[in-house]
Amino acid sequence: MKITAVSTHVVNAGLRNWVFVRVDTDQPGLHGWGEATLEWKTRAVCGGVDDLAPLLIGLDPRDIEQAYRTLTKHGFWRLGAVGMSAVSGIEMALWDIFGKSLGLPVWRLLGGKVRDRVPIYTHLGLGKQDDVYGSFAAGDVVERANEVVAQGYRALKVVFIPYTHITSTGAGLRQVEEAMGALRQAVGDEVEIMVDFHGRCGSWNAALDYARVLAPFRPMFIEEPLPPQDVAGLLALSRQCPVPIATGERLIGREEFEPIFAARAIQVAQPDICHTGGLLETKKIAAMAEQAGIGMAPHNPLGPIAGAAALHFAVSTPNFVIQEEMSGAVPWYGEVVQGPIRRVDGHWQIPETPGLGVEVDLAIAAQHPYQQEPFITRSATIGDGTLVDW
Repeated sequence: MKITAVSTHVVNAGLRNWVFVRVDTDQPGLHGWGEATLEWKTRAVCGGVDDLAPLLIGLDPRDIEQAYRTLTKHGFWRLGAVGMSAVSGIEMALWDIFGKSLGLPVWRLLGGKVRDRVPIYTHLGLGKQDDVYGSFAAGDVVERANEVVAQGYRALKVVFIPYTHITSTGAGLRQVEEAMGALRQAVGDEVEIMVDFHGRCGSWNAALDYARVLAPFRPMFIEEPLPPQDVAGLLALSRQCPVPIATGERLIGREEFEPIFAARAIQVAQPDICHTGGLLETKKIAAMAEQAGIGMAPHNPLGPIAGAAALHFAVSTPNFVIQEEMSGAVPWYGEVVQGPIRRVDGHWQIPETPGLGVEVDLAIAAQHPYQQEPFITRSATIGDGTLVDW
């Protein structure tokens, strides 16, 4: 079996352009799908796939480790988020081909089933951009959260930490305390709440101020309290933080997770299968995390193929905790890709279809061509006009 072609198909979903990657083989009707979505870098990722494709032509798609090494070593220049997203989309498609060739779901090839269903969570507004990033006031947060719970979710994530610089403010701390208190009262103790800091705090002590305010309301974890490169700050925060810390969506590959794991600076790792190199690399990261007593809650607010890959990962990974999903991002989410995801009582069910279990409807995909994603970062300023992380 040989790879004959690699192509990309872009589908605009509002906040994001989904980048679907197709790998064709010389076996009639046998092809695989992956996803390489990377916000605000769509054209760069598609170009990255085109640049990498010649390295794969003629290779056996089932030799996934060898293909990964070819993609990451034979281009000479090391790959960052753009290049590794391209690699990730290709790698997922190879697993899809492998599973289809054997008539088995990918989770069988990743070690088999370790759980009977997969716990999940989603965002306020079920993924709508304005609700996810614009719900700061307690009333708005509660209204959106009730909508999520009414849809059957048993866990949700909020992004209501104020835009912050080096220090926190009294007003900001009061806002967070009011929103979190109202949210916990509204959804009760049985619904898990995660708070995404989105890397907004410019120092570990500012992040600690917010964490102390949140602690009485028992968040499952706080996410990315600091920008991802600040390992020393993350370690300093972890020594005093009263709630579990999660991070990892902007870390690429094992080498970027290793110092955080070695320092035991977090309790939950959040690699994104679409960015860190694909399923095999993420399984290796999970093994490292397991050795350090760290759980896995993969990042995934992306498209349907990314969701399918996350499902197969979760089914087969012992230290998995919970999966992010955003299937409500657009009304036609389930139409453009026929996939294996079935949500019952706040959980994904175990798929049995071969490969990743996905197929793209190219006619529907063509109805949603590339558009420039909105740059919501322009609103990320503090009172004197200073730009900060959003």
